[in-house]
Amino acid sequence: MVRAKKVQGDPEALAAKDRNFVTALARGLELLRAFGPGDDFLGNAELSERTGIPRPTVSRLTHTLIELGYLRYSERLEKYQLGAGVLALGYRYLANMGVREIARGAMQELADATDCLVALGTPDRLQMTYIETCQGAGPLVLRLEIGSRIPMATSAMGRAYLAALPEDRRDQYLEQFRTAYPDDFNEIRHQIKDAVKQYRETGFCMSIAEWNSHISGVGVPLVLDGGSQILAFNCGGAALRLSRKTVEKKLGPKLVAMVRKVEEQLNGRRLEQAS
Repeated sequence: MVRAKKVQGDPEALAAKDRNFVTALARGLELLRAFGPGDDFLGNAELSERTGIPRPTVSRLTHTLIELGYLRYSERLEKYQLGAGVLALGYRYLANMGVREIARGAMQELADATDCLVALGTPDRLQMTYIETCQGAGPLVLRLEIGSRIPMATSAMGRAYLAALPEDRRDQYLEQFRTAYPDDFNEIRHQIKDAVKQYRETGFCMSIAEWNSHISGVGVPLVLDGGSQILAFNCGGAALRLSRKTVEKKLGPKLVAMVRKVEEQLNGRRLEQAS
């Protein structure tokens, strides 16, 4: 697994370039971002280490976030966990994503047919965040949930997103990857170049035991509103049962067909709303 250095989104660097940038607000949001899918509780020291924000500042920010309902404090553990305010924001975002409602049936149908995990994701800095997941019933199906994050550079979903971008926007991500993965950048750059070529030829991108040595899958982008928004789907599972040939010859075409079906349903709904 390729690991990234902590880069983009540094409040101090952004503040130095933009006089309208509010550093205190950015730091507070960085603390909330520090919680990963498996993090129930984090303390001041952990939050400071993950964000680079000094501990005294972390203490003031966590106090404010507690008062606003975005964090709650455990006296017993002397640590913090995300509060209901964050949950409310997340659900409002998901509720506004009409794509999820339309795609869910087709996603579950494909998950059952392939015995794989099928997910819909959106870009978040250098990662992709799952906003909908459907799972097959087999014992080797991945059990990743909504909110799970996977690397953009090395996952099939991330590569599908990158492949659908205009070249100038994709180049911007490549510069960020250069900083985040200095030791692996040349390999990552070639892999993304190959993924773009594969997408243009087949409509999908693959990742075979790359971002995780136990996981293989395929990704297909969903381009909305003329390219103003790009989401991506993936379909994958345990590399033990998904060979390159299986991913390329079976999962890839099936996922492309599913995404085309979702596009047709989206277009149909828009026509109904416009009439």
